[in-house]
Amino acid sequence: MEPLHPKIFSGPISFLKSAPQLQFLPDPSVPEIAFAGRSNVGKSSLINALTNRNGLARTSNTPGRTQELNFFDVGDPLIFRICDMPGYGFAKAPPKTVKKWRYLINDYLRGRQVLQRTFVLIDSRHGIKDTDKDVLDMLDKAAVSYRIVMTKADKVKSDALAKMAEQVEAEARKHPAAHPELLITSSEKKQGIEDLRLAVLESVQS
Repeated sequence: MEPLHPKIFSGPISFLKSAPQLQFLPDPSVPEIAFAGRSNVGKSSLINALTNRNGLARTSNTPGRTQELNFFDVGDPLIFRICDMPGYGFAKAPPKTVKKWRYLINDYLRGRQVLQRTFVLIDSRHGIKDTDKDVLDMLDKAAVSYRIVMTKADKVKSDALAKMAEQVEAEARKHPAAHPELLITSSEKKQGIEDLRLAVLESVQS
């Protein structure tokens, strides 16, 4: 297989389906890359920046709106899929909803053979919270390779960002399934987006 080129992200990309439960998952016919993160971490904006689209992933000011696994097809013919996972850690969500999300995410991570890598998004302003640690532990237990992506880097001064990156990197080193290098991004300023594209393509081919 020839190395994939970032120009793929300028080609056909389309929303495939939402899966509220595992039985609605698409056929596991191609590699999948998943994006996970706390509610309001900027996940939809990052997916839109990654794919060079304005409205591929729906952005919302209401945290916790995405309650399903959303799948996007990349390439025609199909090369791989992106899975946008439900945001976690939203305090106002009813406990039943939180439990449902947790089971859905856990089952998907544990049982999806075609899942190549998960990108876990961390807000540069806030760093790793307890809810993030829960998800990192979940990924470790599921033995799913993941990489941490810091978002909203443009909202933090450079010295504070460097300090936060150091803290996040130190936490990542404690987790066996974590990739050692962080990706630092800003959807608004397009910072780190090319690096993210290369990381996604590398994961698809690994």
